[in-house]
Amino acid sequence: MFRPLLRSQIVVDVVAAAVLGLLVVVVTAPGSGDSLGWVAALVLTTALAFRRLAPGLALGIAWIAALFQMVTGQEPSVADAFIAPVMFTTSAYGSNRVRAWGLVSAVGGSVTAALYMGVRDYQDRRGMVTATTPLQESAQVTASFFAVVLLLLLLPWLAGLVVRTRRSASLSREAQLVAERDAARADRAVAVEQERVRIARDMHDIVAHSLAVVIAQADGARYALKADPAIADEALGTISSTARSALGDVRELLGALRHEQGTAPTPEVDDIEKLVGEMRDVGLDVRVDREGDPGRLPTTTQLAVYRIVQESLTNAWKHGEPGSPVHASLVYRPDTVEITVVNRRADDGTRGPGTGHGLVGMRERATMTGGTMTAGPRGDDFTVAVRMPTVPASGQFPRGRITQEQERTR
Repeated sequence: MFRPLLRSQIVVDVVAAAVLGLLVVVVTAPGSGDSLGWVAALVLTTALAFRRLAPGLALGIAWIAALFQMVTGQEPSVADAFIAPVMFTTSAYGSNRVRAWGLVSAVGGSVTAALYMGVRDYQDRRGMVTATTPLQESAQVTASFFAVVLLLLLLPWLAGLVVRTRRSASLSREAQLVAERDAARADRAVAVEQERVRIARDMHDIVAHSLAVVIAQADGARYALKADPAIADEALGTISSTARSALGDVRELLGALRHEQGTAPTPEVDDIEKLVGEMRDVGLDVRVDREGDPGRLPTTTQLAVYRIVQESLTNAWKHGEPGSPVHASLVYRPDTVEITVVNRRADDGTRGPGTGHGLVGMRERATMTGGTMTAGPRGDDFTVAVRMPTVPASGQFPRGRITQEQERTR
């Protein structure tokens, strides 16, 4: 029976109905003997106040007021104009049943009101001398009154129907646009996934083929080294050219997978200082504390550290309290790397909303290296804490733990 409305909308409807009802009372100024007119105006004002919150209820209240006026023998008043907005809301916001009852009320109410006025007019004309019979003249009055009331009741109902139709068409267009956008997004996702599957298959073929050639040539070179050094040298040349070709192909495929990153160099821990400078240039007060030597970290760990610090500072700038400092701590231990970024949360809700992809990405990077991550509010602050092993779970050798001879051998 009741539609979901904002509190402000309900307040506006009630205040507007009260003001209009008071204006009708002031204009009509019923005397002390016309107290029934006050009651009818009050009931119609109540129907006006409920017209958007409960169109069906408002229609029923309007019918009660109209029947009360007819039973008590009242003349039509200015307050009867409140029925027109009620008729509008029955077709614009009511259910199918309420909308149908609104149409029936427009026609039936016009007939009822015309008959009521026709009967009253006939009673007044029975003792009068007229050009024609009193019945004929009352019939003319009844027809004229029916046309006027039908116009006043049916036009608002039709206007509400037009508003409802336009709103439904707008919602249909929006739903169609959303469906088309989702379909296009799904098509793009399928195309991207197919391309990545193709690239993965190509990479597997390249690596498998190249490694097979390298292994075969290496085995042949080992046996031919003592018998014929020239053949061994030729095998080693084949190994070198095959490995270089495979490396170039793999780099090209990885570049296609990286999309917008292109062929830019992989960020390292030393690039964090430049990142902090860029964030300070945009107005973020960043304070960084460092402990330990990051020079022995492997490439994957350095990339993970850089990306986590980058995303944490970006989140602090987007969602933190403007002007508050951001504290970042980087601790490089022999076995672990600890990252902590703390910023003050914005409490006014004016900062930009996030999608949560940044936190998911940071957690994935920490997990891929065998580490852990926690992120969330702590009092008035938002804290990101990451702990990763120095040597990734993949077993990559850290920098500085390989001799120059081993490096040349590799």
